[in-house]
Amino acid sequence: MGNPIAVSKDLSQTAYDHLWMHFTRMSSYENAAVPTIVRGEGTYIYDDKGKRYLDGLAGLFVVQAGHGRAELAEAANKQAQELAFFPVWSYAHPRAVELAERLAHYAPGDLNKVFFTTGGAEAVETAWKLAKQYHQLTGNHRKYKVISRSVAYHGTTQGALSITGLPALKAPFEPLVPGAHKVANTNIYRAPVHGDDPEAFGRWAADQIEQQILFEGPDTVAAVFLEPVQNAGGCFPPPPGYFQRVREICDKYNVLLVSDEVICAFGRLGTMFACDKFGYVPDIITCAKGMTSGYSPIGAAVISDRIAEPFFKGDATFLHGYTFGGHPVSAAVALANLDIFEREGLNQHVLDNESAFLSTLSKLHDLPIVGDVRGNGFFYGIELVKDKATKESFTPEDCERLLYGFVSKKLFENGLYCRADDRGDPVIQVAPPLIAGQSTFDEIEQILRGVLTEAWTKI
Repeated sequence: MGNPIAVSKDLSQTAYDHLWMHFTRMSSYENAAVPTIVRGEGTYIYDDKGKRYLDGLAGLFVVQAGHGRAELAEAANKQAQELAFFPVWSYAHPRAVELAERLAHYAPGDLNKVFFTTGGAEAVETAWKLAKQYHQLTGNHRKYKVISRSVAYHGTTQGALSITGLPALKAPFEPLVPGAHKVANTNIYRAPVHGDDPEAFGRWAADQIEQQILFEGPDTVAAVFLEPVQNAGGCFPPPPGYFQRVREICDKYNVLLVSDEVICAFGRLGTMFACDKFGYVPDIITCAKGMTSGYSPIGAAVISDRIAEPFFKGDATFLHGYTFGGHPVSAAVALANLDIFEREGLNQHVLDNESAFLSTLSKLHDLPIVGDVRGNGFFYGIELVKDKATKESFTPEDCERLLYGFVSKKLFENGLYCRADDRGDPVIQVAPPLIAGQSTFDEIEQILRGVLTEAWTKI
C-alpha cells in the first residue's frame, strides 16, 4: 500500500501529473498552468484564482439551465438517499420510467420507446446496433451500412467514430467498424453547386444520400445519421426542404433515419427535440448533454414504435446495455431539469432571442477575418478567412499559429470560454446557457471583436 494521500494545494501541477484531459495536447501544460474551473453561477464560470469567465459554450453545449441551480443538486441528493443505483436490466425503477414517459411525450410521431445510455456516443452506438438488428429481425440480413456526412462528429466509441466524418480523429484508431460511408454536408458557404439557391442546394445535398445508397446497394444500407444542425465544421443548418427530401429517400429504400441530437436537443435550437423545428420525424433520436443541463450524466436513444415492434415479440432481445444507463440519480436530475424548462419557458426564450443573438454576432461581418456567421437557436459558428472576397481559408500552419497559438488563448484570457476549432475550416463556436440574454450576446460579440481584430494584425 502507498502512503496516505495528501491533498495538493497546487491543482495545476497535480492536474498535469495525474489528470489526462480529453482531446488535449498534454505537452501544452508542461510549463504552463492548467486552467482549473472551480465554480459556476448563471452564465459565468470562475477559476481557482477567482477570475470570472463568460461560459460561451455552456460547458460543452450542455449547461442549458445555467450554473449553480440548487434544485438540481437537491434532486440528486434526494434520489441518492432513496435509491442511489439500480440497473434497468430486466428491472425498472420509478425515475427511469417517469423520464422515459416524459421523453416519449416530447418526441414527435410514434417515437415512444426510450433506451437509456450514459452519454451521446453510447446513444449513437446504440442506434447503429439497433438498426442492424432491426433489419435482421425483419428479414433484411445484409443491411448493416450507415451513411453520414463529411466533417460530422458523432462520438468516439468505435462505432460512433466510424460514423464520424473527421479523418484526423479516426486515423490513430483504424481499422474501425466497416460499413460507414460519407456524403456532402450542408455548408452552403462553401457549396460546390447552387451556392446562391438554398433550396436547390438542399435538394442536391439530400440527393447525395440517395446516390450513396444506390452506389452501396439499397439492400446493404441500414441507416442514415444526421445532426439537425451539424456541429463540426461550425454549425451548418439544413437548407429548406433538406430533411423532407432525406425522409422521402429513407422511406423509399427502407433505411432508418437517425436524428443525432446530442447537441441540438433540449432547447439548444428552441425546441425540446430539434427535428420538430425543421419539420421531420426520424425513426430514432439520439440525445444526451442538455437532458440534465450537465448536472449528472445521461443519454438516450428514442425509438419509434415501428422500429421497436419486432423486439417486443417472442424471444427477440436487444443484446445491448450499459451499467449506468438510466441511472436513478441522473434520471431524477433530468426530470427536475425538464421542470425548469417548462416553468421558465427556456425553449420559448431561445425562440424569442435567437434573431437578436444572430444579429449581434453578425456585426462581426465588418471584420476582414470573418467570412461567415451561421447557425440556429443559441448555436452559432463564425468562420474565419484570409480573404473575404475569395473565401480563402487558413492553412494548417496558419491554424496552428493563429487559432491555437493566439485566438483560443486570447479569448480565454479576455474572459470568454468558447471553442476555436479547425475541424474543417477554422471557426469559433458559441453556444451559451439558454438563460442568456442581450447583455450576454453583447459581451460575447465585444470580446470576439477585440481578439479577432488583434488576430488580423498577426496574419
